[in-house]
Amino acid sequence: MKNNLNEQTGTNFDKLVQLVEILRSEDGCDWDKAQTNDSLIPYFIEEVYELIDSIDKKDSKNTKEELGDVMLHLVFQTQISNEKGLYTINDVLENINKKLVERHPHVFNRASHSTVAKVNWESQKHLEKKRESRLDGVPSILPSVIFSQRIQEKAALAGFDWDNIEDVWLKINEEISELKIAQNENDFDNIHEEIGDLLFTLINLSRHLGISADNALRKSNKKFIRRFQLLENEINDLNKTIEECSAEDLNKLWEKIKYN
Repeated sequence: MKNNLNEQTGTNFDKLVQLVEILRSEDGCDWDKAQTNDSLIPYFIEEVYELIDSIDKKDSKNTKEELGDVMLHLVFQTQISNEKGLYTINDVLENINKKLVERHPHVFNRASHSTVAKVNWESQKHLEKKRESRLDGVPSILPSVIFSQRIQEKAALAGFDWDNIEDVWLKINEEISELKIAQNENDFDNIHEEIGDLLFTLINLSRHLGISADNALRKSNKKFIRRFQLLENEINDLNKTIEECSAEDLNKLWEKIKYN
């Protein structure tokens, strides 16, 4: 059964590669032929976010579809690079297979547990790519929350971290106090800086708790939208607009929605 599955997967993947080659050929699709590595980036980003959204919604049917769309973009990008004589899809697969083996000595060379695995992975990447800093390699284009958590993870794996989570809580309280001082002094530049420091430290707390700060914030955003739309429905039932409601009325309705 396993061999049959592997054969079927290989056949389907080969077919996808061939289909993209045909679409890019002289007799292919004008739109597909016109694309470049750069022109595809906005579509690729959109597909990745659609995939994330379907995973968040636990919509397995749509996730399956979105994974296919993302895979198409990976093959599409590789096909364009192949046409330029840069690398082939086989080069890409060989590279990732080699990387997985080299960066998982805890599996293939029987090193120890998962923490060691993470350290090995980061250390190996640092050596392979001849990076000057342990923080190199995190794309600056990443959303700020994800970027912040990734550079903090890298610093921690290099040994730069709080000894325990209580130290993080102390740092959060310190940052809140500094923000209040900046607010009282009406120092806008310092307020801006202190809010950044507080957010950075809260992301650090998320990391210590084993939580993706980006995922947590995204879920809170969705929760707020859902509750706010329920609030609007409640107000509509009262034949009012939200502008006609007092702050006290809005607060009572919000509390009702929160606990129902």
